[in-house]
Amino acid sequence: MNVNFQRRIKVNAEQKAREAEESDRERAVEEPGESIPDIRPEGQADGDPERNLESAVEKASEDEVAKLIAEKRELTDTLMRRQADFDNFRKRVERERGEERHRGAAGVVERLLPALDALDLALAADSNPAHAQYQKGFESIRKLLWNMLAKEGLEKIDAAGKPFDPNVHHAIDRVHTDEYPEGTVMDELQAGYMFHGRVLRPAMVRVAAPADHAAI
Repeated sequence: MNVNFQRRIKVNAEQKAREAEESDRERAVEEPGESIPDIRPEGQADGDPERNLESAVEKASEDEVAKLIAEKRELTDTLMRRQADFDNFRKRVERERGEERHRGAAGVVERLLPALDALDLALAADSNPAHAQYQKGFESIRKLLWNMLAKEGLEKIDAAGKPFDPNVHHAIDRVHTDEYPEGTVMDELQAGYMFHGRVLRPAMVRVAAPADHAAI
């Protein structure tokens, strides 16, 4: 507890005690023979005045400490709430900024997919050994383009041989066959891609159907 605060309380108590004694003396002079009542505060009529003064100072100090503790607890709770609110706000802003950047990049990546498709078709169609050098050039270009897009967050959707998933696959044909279990993707007609966990373009696929069913 602050020493100046305790000293100030002690001085005020002593001053009030002196004023009370002076008042008693004045009344005794003005009204001789009349008994002077004991006007000291309750608990101080008997005993050591110094001890009573220390008790008063101690009680005042305890009350002040309890008040300061309550104020500190309230301020701490308020600070913690404000900190939690700020952290939530910061995380929401960062998430929204990230989503905005991804949306902007997704548009650019999507416009580059036809170029990637064209390179895939060129590599798959031309198997003539005389064009081996051209094929290597296409492969190099395709690899550079794919590495750039993958670095931005592009991922290829697995399709062939997988169970049909309407969330990432787009079925354009059903083939009745015994070679594949029902609902299995038989062929991938056009590659599908994910971008930062979202479907940028579903894979166009052909799906197996039971052989004993009529064609749809």
